[in-house]
Parts: sequence; structure tokens; C-alpha cells
Amino acid sequence: MNGLSTLLIVVGLFLVGGIVSFVKQKMPASLIVLLSIGAGMCLVAGVLRLEVWN
Repeated sequence: MNGLSTLLIVVGLFLVGGIVSFVKQKMPASLIVLLSIGAGMCLVAGVLRLEVWN
């Protein structure tokens, strides 16, 4: 299951990069909030699934 944790963390970091670019492009705030929630959920799920924490 370590691969799934890595995938979730990578997707979360990808979404964080999207947040940065959306802020620079001055996209709507609601889109940035939704992307932030998704990134946070992916990062938290990935970290919690790591074998180090289990």
C-alpha cells in the first residue's frame, strides 16, 4: 500500500502547484478553495496511509 500513499502525496503536491498558478492567474476564489480542499485531503490521506505512521 506504500504506492498508494506516494500517489496520494504526489497528487496533493500537484494540486498545490495548481493552486499557486490559479492565484497568479487571478482565477475565481471558489475554484481556489475547492482545489485547496482537494489538495489538503490528498496530502492528509497520503501521510496517514504511510507505513511510518501505522
